[in-house]
Amino acid sequence: QVQLVESGGGWVQPGGSLRLSCEASGSTFSTNAWAWYHQAPGKQRELVATITTGGITHYADSVNGRFTISRDNAKNLVSLQMNSLRPEDTGHYYCATDPNRDNSWGQGTQVTVSS
Repeated sequence: QVQLVESGGGWVQPGGSLRLSCEASGSTFSTNAWAWYHQAPGKQRELVATITTGGITHYADSVNGRFTISRDNAKNLVSLQMNSLRPEDTGHYYCATDPNRDNSWGQGTQVTVSS
């Protein structure tokens, strides 16, 4: 089963930027597609971005043009660069394999966007 450790969250003012990182172990990182999810307070977890083994990316409409997902196979790392942050981006962010066949989740990292 894959182990996931997310980091990089914090508090930022609207319009600011954050870079989230997810370190994965216990799996063959390079052979998996990866995803980032966002869970806003009181809401269900939602898919934000995905990246295939070949580096093809896909984004939810709400973040398209503002967020960028990337991967570093040498470091077993998947990242999410978040720009032009909005208050509605507030919440917990999680990474996962795509699809998440064994339902493995890390603790996530909290992002708070407010003035």
